[in-house]
Amino acid sequence: MIANRAAAGLRVLKDGIRCISTSGVKRSDNLFVHRDTPEDNPDIPFEFTPENKKRVEAILSIYPEGHKRGAMIPLLDLAQRQYGWLPISAMHKVAEILDLPNMRVYEVATFYTMFMRKPTGTYHIQVCTTTPCWLRGSDEVLNTCKKQLGIGVGETTKDRKFTISEVECLGACVNAPMMAINDDYYEDLTAKDTENIIQQLKDGKVPKPGPYNGRFTSEPKGNPTSLTEEPKGPGFGIQPGL
Repeated sequence: MIANRAAAGLRVLKDGIRCISTSGVKRSDNLFVHRDTPEDNPDIPFEFTPENKKRVEAILSIYPEGHKRGAMIPLLDLAQRQYGWLPISAMHKVAEILDLPNMRVYEVATFYTMFMRKPTGTYHIQVCTTTPCWLRGSDEVLNTCKKQLGIGVGETTKDRKFTISEVECLGACVNAPMMAINDDYYEDLTAKDTENIIQQLKDGKVPKPGPYNGRFTSEPKGNPTSLTEEPKGPGFGIQPGL
């Protein structure tokens, strides 16, 4: 009798609890766990070029003694720019330069999505699909990239020239939709703009970065709606008694 009542009570309690729904986990196309591959393993040597060795020295000179590890991100970025992506041997080289355990470098390189842990094309296309860009048509931009290049998100063309990534906010919401290609931002895009940009890259040309809807930077379209006259002088709007 007691057991039956307890079971009935649990069913009532369970039925009264509001179910929590969650969105599906979005998998990143970045690599956060290392697995040795023919193109990425510790046996592949990495060394900075003579020019980049000078840059390493210049970067290290910025940091005082005892704080050289602060140069880790700049050095990883330099290694990635030299190699095209960030192999584990480059991470080991940075750890050696900074006199740190390899694990300290792994922690940083796998935390920041700016570090590419697998072979990446010459042109890394990052399409923002966060809410502002999505509302302004980022799906069309992303689909155009995939159609023009014949690859999906996280994939690289066979000629190693293009890689597509779907990313979160890149900080250009007012110019949505947008995408980043290497260090350049392409903003206020349409599907046609995206198609033309990719075609120019295929032809070996450098597309014009920035907004594509006629704006100079991020000013509103049309005429200004505020600050349209000279500022009032001192005391404007103050009660006469004051």
